[in-house]
Amino acid sequence: MDYQTTIAYLFSRLPMYHRIGPAAYKADLKNIQFLDKKLSHPHRNYPCIHVAGTNGKGSVSHLLASVFQEAGYTTGLFTSPHLIDFRERIKVGGKPADTDFIVSFTENIKKSIEEIKPSFFEITTAMAFQYFAEKQVDIAVIETGLGGRLDSTNIIEPELSVITNISLEHTSLLGSTIEKIAMEKAGIIKNNIPAVIGRKSDDYLHVFREKAKETNSLLFFSEDKFSAGFLTHEKTFSVYNIFKNNHLEYEHVLCGLSGSYQAENLSTLMASIDILSEKFKKIESESILNGIKNVVLNTALWGRWQIVQEHPFLVLDIAHNPDAVEKMLSELRHFQYKNLYIVIGMSEDKNHQLILEKFPRNAFFYFCKPDVPRGLDSDLLYRFSSEKNLNGINVKTVYNALESALDKANENDFVLVTGSAFVVAEALSYLIEKQIFTQ
Repeated sequence: MDYQTTIAYLFSRLPMYHRIGPAAYKADLKNIQFLDKKLSHPHRNYPCIHVAGTNGKGSVSHLLASVFQEAGYTTGLFTSPHLIDFRERIKVGGKPADTDFIVSFTENIKKSIEEIKPSFFEITTAMAFQYFAEKQVDIAVIETGLGGRLDSTNIIEPELSVITNISLEHTSLLGSTIEKIAMEKAGIIKNNIPAVIGRKSDDYLHVFREKAKETNSLLFFSEDKFSAGFLTHEKTFSVYNIFKNNHLEYEHVLCGLSGSYQAENLSTLMASIDILSEKFKKIESESILNGIKNVVLNTALWGRWQIVQEHPFLVLDIAHNPDAVEKMLSELRHFQYKNLYIVIGMSEDKNHQLILEKFPRNAFFYFCKPDVPRGLDSDLLYRFSSEKNLNGINVKTVYNALESALDKANENDFVLVTGSAFVVAEALSYLIEKQIFTQ
């Protein structure tokens, strides 16, 4: 098989949660344990950091990887989903996995794939662990796919467990309450391994404290020691002051992730680095600051308040649950514009009503359906939005919706593309094709 044939095989042969939803979810670790044993436990060859959470886990994972890269460590990074290329999920030193490795790995375990019928995420997890071992990484940052306790990544014994925050999402799989979801995320906290919690909330504080007591783990809440105060935007950067124990630690810090909502993620990063730097001695102030500044350059993280252009503003953000959407929309107050145009599509399994309630009534919407099986039909989205008094038109496809919005927008307007990682992925493909954005 060549690379394209291999990817087509993986996509068609394996159930993929990000395309078909809950039907692809495997609520146990048997398959990944089988694959891991077959591969001789590759993840035991390098230290790991395990990152979970409802929102922010992707940003924190990329920030951590960027800091380690700047400190001179060969760094593996495993995240999901990908936006353009499957290889985005598995990177070493910011570079996507080699196509030859993906082909050979798949061919080598094809018999096991046919035998145990693993999910897409189970295979990609095993693939990442093996790739990092072959590349002899110094450290690997591993982001959970969904939940924590039963996530395929949860066979590792990390140096540190990081949980960014908890809010309602994937309730059919993880539980219908914040407390139940927190219990699932807390499943990544291991015996005698420290854990950092990004957001401190009375809704789930007791869950983490009980888990830490059960596992004899030191528990750290990032906001008890660190905070980041947003100052302003400078082009595609956001600017912060970072405080430690209420004293200014770093002034005028440039962050390559431009949304001011990254403040919470920065405090989580700082708390994590504070612990990890005791073992990883090459991490110094310079590598921390450069890691934060160069996170996009180092790791190619897209779709987090990604400012593609100005005049008109064009911003892409994968926000797809109420908490993330609320934080994303709060970002608009930092910008001056005349008209707001929003290209929006969603997946079927989201809380559409609660998400739509967050959007401003003075915006004009272009409703579309992401081109995946679990994409919400744009007719339904249009109907739901009309019930919330949101004004717009049903344009069906992401390509047509974005093209229509950009045609309509004048240089003083603002175009926001959001609602789903799939929508952002298709928007990026359109922008690359039209040479508005280059990778």
